[in-house]
Amino acid sequence: MFRQNVGPIDRGIRAVIGILLLIATFVLLSGFWQALAAVVAVILLVTAIFGVCPLYSALGIDTTTRPAAKH
Repeated sequence: MFRQNVGPIDRGIRAVIGILLLIATFVLLSGFWQALAAVVAVILLVTAIFGVCPLYSALGIDTTTRPAAKH
């Protein structure tokens, strides 16, 4: 499977923004913007839950905190 590449702070930010977008989807937006916000919210929430971001993998980004290798 995929290795986690989204750190805890990044996951928290994604979760908060995803929830806010989901709320905006049902309360504030309509039409195209509602659909776009819903898709982005789901993507943010899924990547926050699983800790894996395919875009990060493609770009070589890793925000997880890993212990330094011992020499």
